[in-house]
Amino acid sequence: MSPRAGLTAERITAAAAELADAIGFDNVTLAAVAKKFGVKDPSLYSHVRNLQDLRTRIALQGALEMTDRIAAAVAGRAGKDALVAFAGAYRDYAREHPGRYAATQSRLDPAAIADAPGSIRSVELTTAMLRAYDLADDDLIDAGRLLRSTFHGYATLETSGGFGHSRDTDASWAHILDALHLTLTQWPTKETTR
Repeated sequence: MSPRAGLTAERITAAAAELADAIGFDNVTLAAVAKKFGVKDPSLYSHVRNLQDLRTRIALQGALEMTDRIAAAVAGRAGKDALVAFAGAYRDYAREHPGRYAATQSRLDPAAIADAPGSIRSVELTTAMLRAYDLADDDLIDAGRLLRSTFHGYATLETSGGFGHSRDTDASWAHILDALHLTLTQWPTKETTR
């Protein structure tokens, strides 16, 4: 394939995202992506600035895909139903697209993600779900961090084979979501912690 035969930033990003899922996000290189297209590395520079630019594009694509999936899952739901749907969509995406998911967790330039639809929508979805638990201000932020830490930790351990116990991981996941729902419904306020 020649560089003029349809190479675009979008096609390069999509190929790099598939590669990330296959070989791991940290193993994606411009040379590996160029090889997928049958071109030399310099052919990519008309479409992506460098490896960091490509990795940012993978992260933004992954964030948008994941938030689209979460949005579809939580549509019309509230409370525990929304929490379970949100968590399930999050976990499924991380398991199905481990490289893209890893990209979404990488540290990115704040300017690069400030207006990114996936990043903005992720915050909006989390906030909307948590408002059903009557959380606001700092409590909303803290609860969001609790959920992200739990979902990310579980997904990361599960996809890396970190759960060696014989207990079914789906059973543990369901129980953890029950515990999170209980925590959110009984969220400690400043008055209750004094």
